[in-house]
Amino acid sequence: MPELVENADAVEIQQETAADYSKVRVVNVAAFKRDNEANLVDALRNNNDAFVRELSLIANRGNEIVGYTLFSKIKIAGHENHRALALGPVAVKPEFQGQGIGSQLIRTGLRKAAELGYDSVLLLGHPEYYPRFGFKPASHWNITTSYNAPAATFLRELKEGSLIGISGLVQYAPEFALNGC
Repeated sequence: MPELVENADAVEIQQETAADYSKVRVVNVAAFKRDNEANLVDALRNNNDAFVRELSLIANRGNEIVGYTLFSKIKIAGHENHRALALGPVAVKPEFQGQGIGSQLIRTGLRKAAELGYDSVLLLGHPEYYPRFGFKPASHWNITTSYNAPAATFLRELKEGSLIGISGLVQYAPEFALNGC
């Protein structure tokens, strides 16, 4: 069942379908003003080891897709039983930014990821934005990425205590490196 953003111009958050792919591409290109993130999403859809269909979410306003986010599987070296996800991209068409649509996509995705049994979510993003969703610096757990951006690398437990004893290097799906993301 779609979820609604609480405002006068209702936005429905729902799982992406194959019919949405070209429209999602338009959202990603518009939001990032380049093709990299759109190419990444297109490539990840073909990687059954990384793509989580239930966590590929669109935001609809009326008949228009105005936002998108994806949570994909990652691994933390040495911790194969830890079920971790990467959050990104989070994209909202420029004319719809600042209306809470990205926040709703993130909150819905985090809730669904927890319901699906995932342990944690990692992202690279703005330090002033993501803590509001419960993200903390990944350095708190001694978790790093090959992007070498410790001030922009954040992590959130989806299960209380799920990161106890977990540390190491994050291994992204190869599509991230191939698409300049």
